[in-house]
Amino acid sequence: MKIGEIEIKWLGHSGFLIKNSKTIYIDPYKIKESEKADLILITHGHYENCSVEDLSKIVKDGTRIVATADCQSKINRLNFKIKIEIAEPKKELTFGDIKISVFPAYNINRNFHSKDEGWVGYLIKIKDNLIYHSGDTDVIPEMKNLTGYNQLNKKFIALLPINGRFTMSAEEAVEFAKLIKPSVIIPMNYENSEKKYVDEFIQLCKEEGVKIEIPEKE
Repeated sequence: MKIGEIEIKWLGHSGFLIKNSKTIYIDPYKIKESEKADLILITHGHYENCSVEDLSKIVKDGTRIVATADCQSKINRLNFKIKIEIAEPKKELTFGDIKISVFPAYNINRNFHSKDEGWVGYLIKIKDNLIYHSGDTDVIPEMKNLTGYNQLNKKFIALLPINGRFTMSAEEAVEFAKLIKPSVIIPMNYENSEKKYVDEFIQLCKEEGVKIEIPEKE
């Protein structure tokens, strides 16, 4: 998927590659050998989000990694000269012309991703385009702070977990869409057995006039 000069590739699960002036990965997991990263964003320390095996495929000397504190010991195993930034909700970071805001991510009615853990999602602003990777989360009250971004930016792309068990359901994702009104939603964080939730989400989006994209896994 391309947004102007920005390229977005879904790598499976919660993993994405975003390319513009920088090569940015988010939560790489079970990826192929690929181009090296300028910047890596990790939402939390679960094995499918912070995978040392996959990080080792894409890091180089000088790669910057932004990750929650529970990821630090894993990342320190990498035998490269990297810089680690600890991610906390409300933290603001700048990498050249890219601005990143750290956003909370947690469950409300499930116990898999506790708010107390301090796990996160990311708002990535590249020029006048915004990409929101929500991390593993339900629809949470803090998401109301995202309203208006669709008017302030040319494109507001939301990467949302449609899982139905560990994260938001199809109905909850549509609730997000109605509240935030992003330009487009890309579902993520589902396996083959959970695709029924994405199929349900696609149907609900058609009924509600919500634009979605289902990219092929790279």
